[in-house]
Amino acid sequence: MAELIAVPLKKPSDVDVIKPLTNVIKSTYNSSTNPKDYSDAITEFSKLRNNALWRAFEKYESSLEVIYSYYDQLCALEGKIPIHELQIPFKWKDAFDRTIFGGKLSLTISTLTYEKLCVLFNIAALQSSVASTQSLDSDESLKLAAKLFQQSAGIYNYLKGNVMLAIQQEPTPDMSPDTLAALSALMLAQAQEIFVHKAIHDSMKDLVIAKLASQAEELYADALKLFQKEIFRSFWDKEWVPLITAKQSGYRAMAELYQSSVCKANKLIGQEIARLEYAVDLFKAAQSRSNKTNLFEEYANKAQRRLNEVKKDNDFIYHERIPDIKNLESIGKAIIAKLLPINNPMSSNFKDLFDNLLPVGVHQALSSYEVRRTELVNTEISKLREMTQVLNTVLASLNLPAAIEDKSGTEVPQSLIEKAVFIRNAGGIQALETSMNELPDLLQRNRDILDETIKMLDEERDSDNQLREQFKEKWTRTPSDKLTEQLRSNAGKYRLIIDNAITADKTVREKFNNNKEGMEILSLAENQLSTVIPSGSAVQESRAVQNLRNLMEEVETLKAERDVIESELKSTSFDMKSSFLSALAKDGAIDEPNLSVENIGKIYGPLTSQIRDSSVRQDNLISNIQSAHSEFTREQSGSGSSRETMLCKLASAYDAFKELKNNLQEGAKFYNDLTQVLVVFQNKISDFCFARKTEKEELMKDLTTNLSHAGPASAPTIPSHHSSAPSPSNQTDSSAPQLPYPTQYTGAMPVPYGASPATPYPTYVPPPMPNTYNPYATMPYPMQQGGYTPGSYPYQQPPQQTYQHNPYATFPRYPPGQQPPQQGQNPW
Repeated sequence: MAELIAVPLKKPSDVDVIKPLTNVIKSTYNSSTNPKDYSDAITEFSKLRNNALWRAFEKYESSLEVIYSYYDQLCALEGKIPIHELQIPFKWKDAFDRTIFGGKLSLTISTLTYEKLCVLFNIAALQSSVASTQSLDSDESLKLAAKLFQQSAGIYNYLKGNVMLAIQQEPTPDMSPDTLAALSALMLAQAQEIFVHKAIHDSMKDLVIAKLASQAEELYADALKLFQKEIFRSFWDKEWVPLITAKQSGYRAMAELYQSSVCKANKLIGQEIARLEYAVDLFKAAQSRSNKTNLFEEYANKAQRRLNEVKKDNDFIYHERIPDIKNLESIGKAIIAKLLPINNPMSSNFKDLFDNLLPVGVHQALSSYEVRRTELVNTEISKLREMTQVLNTVLASLNLPAAIEDKSGTEVPQSLIEKAVFIRNAGGIQALETSMNELPDLLQRNRDILDETIKMLDEERDSDNQLREQFKEKWTRTPSDKLTEQLRSNAGKYRLIIDNAITADKTVREKFNNNKEGMEILSLAENQLSTVIPSGSAVQESRAVQNLRNLMEEVETLKAERDVIESELKSTSFDMKSSFLSALAKDGAIDEPNLSVENIGKIYGPLTSQIRDSSVRQDNLISNIQSAHSEFTREQSGSGSSRETMLCKLASAYDAFKELKNNLQEGAKFYNDLTQVLVVFQNKISDFCFARKTEKEELMKDLTTNLSHAGPASAPTIPSHHSSAPSPSNQTDSSAPQLPYPTQYTGAMPVPYGASPATPYPTYVPPPMPNTYNPYATMPYPMQQGGYTPGSYPYQQPPQQTYQHNPYATFPRYPPGQQPPQQGQNPW
């Protein structure tokens, strides 16, 4: 009885999701917070995509559950991975393009959002296909058809209001707001049509059926207005508009037919005849407009029979006057069909493959908290070390404690022997030289990676500019310079970090050269030390000497306390994940700054108080030491000489050795961690270039095809997308440059992870810095929020990242233990 319209599906393209998804999960989530291996889940996700997208073309009810599951996985993943971090070139063809070449109207966008919207379109299309094949004689089939048509109408209505906002560029014709509005109206009208058949199947009252049919007629009229717009000429299937026109007439006829039965029950014979005559004419018009004589055939024959019978009875019995149909009371409407919202989840047995991944909001809050916590820890450790350095400088200038241990005047003081043992056990000056000579290689490796990364950007830009010059205005995609502005800015900041590291290396080298002679002496064996150190006067026991010994014990106690405080600063932590998850569940949002400040104050407040107390104690201690030493020098007249000068020099060399040892260790870690960060940056650039390459090839294919073929015969005249060169252009809003990656919203140096809030891209805070203090620091690292409180050291530790291989990069990967070939000028 009913001919229902099913929407064609968009055609997807096969794409590798495993490598990019693996890359983005490893680079986004710190292995310490998410140690789980997601390789199996990623593989399962890839299989699910292939199964869902191609099973949809089978148009079975079972296919719905499969594509529902894939859509639910996309929604779940979108909430856990910054959507514009995943650089996968998703390509979808227009659903209504019916050229002999298989459809060339397509669009490629590298975001999960675009993939989700296209899948949602196909869900609605598949729902219409399944609904249109249901039997109208089965109660269960009628219920399923009505439900699916309403869900399909709701999806198209949702897409109408969200597609342009989500993709920020001109879509393919099937995804234009006008097309989606028309499809939504059609699905809603067909849902109302199913309710008419359901009412007939259930033998409801004639008045109810008449009102349902009247509403169906109005919905088809609304759909017809949208389908008949000038922009849709030659766009739809050639049978669609005539069928919709016919159904508008047909359901008006159905309403009149069943309303005539109401008139018959009320013995209104004249009105019954008028409605039946109008119904017969409308049924004939419906069959004529659709060119299908069997359309509404059963009801048309029924109306004709009843008209003949009632006219015969009226001519012989009632002789009632037949009124004009325009003067009859309107039938009224029963609005049953409605737009159903999208269920979340859509699948009845949905299981999140990435259940252990934190939501983006929680991950961002944790990363921001780690930035704040690490900044405070580094600042407090810097204070501790600077205070200790000041104390050591004062002691070295006074030759303490060696001056009060020199009882014979010829033997090596015990404190100096212990310092020499420490240096020899640490490998002596040779170990420092070895570590220092490794820094240039580590530096050059980072410079090579950054140079190769920038080269990839330059090659992509040059290729785009060359093709833009060749095709002129036909080359419609967004220029590379506009997309890579933030990426190049980040590359410049990484370059500045490397330049600062070179300066830091020079500072370390200078400190080494200034103390080289003293460290060489302390690296000698114990029996050789006595031959190097000049002899002098023996120290005489006195009250001043005893006082200085007591003060030296206080110094050792103070240093030990600081070691404990530093250890506690590094090791103390708090499970903020539970706190953020609770806040998200309770309020739907996370007040990260207040929660972070509150918990950091609770955790580190007592330790910072101890540091302030230690500073006050040191000031008093230094004052007492200087007073006691003045008394000591008055008593030990003539004990200065070259021996004391040498002992002071060796004490300073010992302090310099310890400081340089730590600096070189942390400097090597700095360079290795920076390598990992730069490799992640290179991976992001590589994924971006690969997506741009795919987009370029698609656009070139369209342009070269148009040079040898005329435009598609049935191409709609909707938007400018229907020009002679339809393309997967990546146009953006001129007021807000769009970037493939978000920028850090904290106001610190941005990293290659995000875009400004003005763009449709979400902000993202990258993984935090490690919990280790690094004294290499006056330049804030891009991951660091608010910079670093300047200390005596030039580097800042970069954040830990998972070292990754870039599947698209041409630059070789060098693990920390393997050095790349030397290129360019050595900074040393």
